[in-house]
Amino acid sequence: MSEQVIADLEAAGQERLAASMRALPQAARDALSLQVASLDLALVRRLVGDLVRSPGNGHAPDLGPAEVDRLADDDAAHARRRLAVEAGEQALREGRVAVVMLAGGQGTRLGFDHPKGMFPIGPVSNASLFAVHAAGVAATRRRYGCDLPWYLMTSDVNDAGTRAFLDEHLMFGLPPDTVTTFVQGMLPAVDPGSGDILRAAPDRLALSPDGHGGLFRAMGHAAILGDLEERGIDVLMTFQVDNPLMRPADPEMIGAHLLARAEMSTMVVAKESPEERMGVVATVDGRAGLVEYSDLPADLEAARDHLGRLMYWAGNTGVHCLDRAFATRLATGEAPLPFHRADKRVPTVDDPHPDAPNAVKFEAFMFDALPLASRTATLEVARAERFAPVKNAEGPDSPATCRAALVDRAARWLEAAGVSVPRDAAGASVHAIEIDPRFAQDAHDLEGRVPADLAVDGPLLLRD
Repeated sequence: MSEQVIADLEAAGQERLAASMRALPQAARDALSLQVASLDLALVRRLVGDLVRSPGNGHAPDLGPAEVDRLADDDAAHARRRLAVEAGEQALREGRVAVVMLAGGQGTRLGFDHPKGMFPIGPVSNASLFAVHAAGVAATRRRYGCDLPWYLMTSDVNDAGTRAFLDEHLMFGLPPDTVTTFVQGMLPAVDPGSGDILRAAPDRLALSPDGHGGLFRAMGHAAILGDLEERGIDVLMTFQVDNPLMRPADPEMIGAHLLARAEMSTMVVAKESPEERMGVVATVDGRAGLVEYSDLPADLEAARDHLGRLMYWAGNTGVHCLDRAFATRLATGEAPLPFHRADKRVPTVDDPHPDAPNAVKFEAFMFDALPLASRTATLEVARAERFAPVKNAEGPDSPATCRAALVDRAARWLEAAGVSVPRDAAGASVHAIEIDPRFAQDAHDLEGRVPADLAVDGPLLLRD
């Protein structure tokens, strides 16, 4: 096997790695051969040629504000949103929807050396991110009488830990055959000058996940798209594990996607400031697309319209709806996603402790599918209801800000149900409050479930 792998490497322009393999003892050569054999060497050769050896300068895209279904307090907007909810609920009842969670990350930035989904976030229960999302899936299944398959994309880094955690917690009460984990693809890091594939150890490649845009290839390899077709599912809702305010299979989002007859739809929130580090949905060369915050020119970042409103305000939440047929085209390469270059510090056999970027990684991003879709839709939701990710150990998007958002939302729902919630001078709830999704998924769900004289005089957890 190793001789064939070495020949394949040489044919792909990776003579240096081939020579290194020939010099290894047989056991190490065999171990490395297995890793190389799992790579798409034709793809690696193309990426090295396009992004390392002959990188193009690209062009400055023509940017414009996105067309968004904005939140508005008028009869027309309310009627449009009600129709969306009804269409989404009907699709759920008919069993046409599946949810896909992107859960391939570790909690490294949180100082948490485990899969990020294991991070405890419940303000009272200390429930993990996985537990919160599982509860949301269970609540949706019960509410609409549907199967709602739940797919979790892991990575080589955290797959074993994720599976063990889900097994340990008995899938949080969900039938095991309705929860499917699959692993995203890996790509090798390469030398930024030569494009040579790098090794982390003599018998181990320096590999990294291929980005959340690798979802489609991974679903294709795991035969998930065919399974969805057999189930009669034509809508996929995708979201990130780190946002516990997210409602899996949100009927409003699904309905807006269906009513627009879109191939891909995006959920956005209004940026809190021009400088907020969020990508924005915009038009890019006349088509829907996403512009990373680092790529948005400063004059456009601060640009305002005649009413003084930000023109590039539509912050990407990482939540999308996709037509299954469109996802299949992306998976088969009929509508291939571009890859991006990222210069990173990567420990290698030749440079185990790099103090500067020494390698190139390749990543695909899901939002790059937007301009490939024949029709798109963008829906604004209230940040306080749907978006509070956990990304950083401290400061913005931290566990502290996320838990505060969960408590604030629960407090608002209780007050809408007639319950008095003690608040401090800054307007925050004095006590930690948590509402399990199986108890209520929105303020309307609480109507009739809690007495108006409920006393919030300490930490409060509402659950079935």
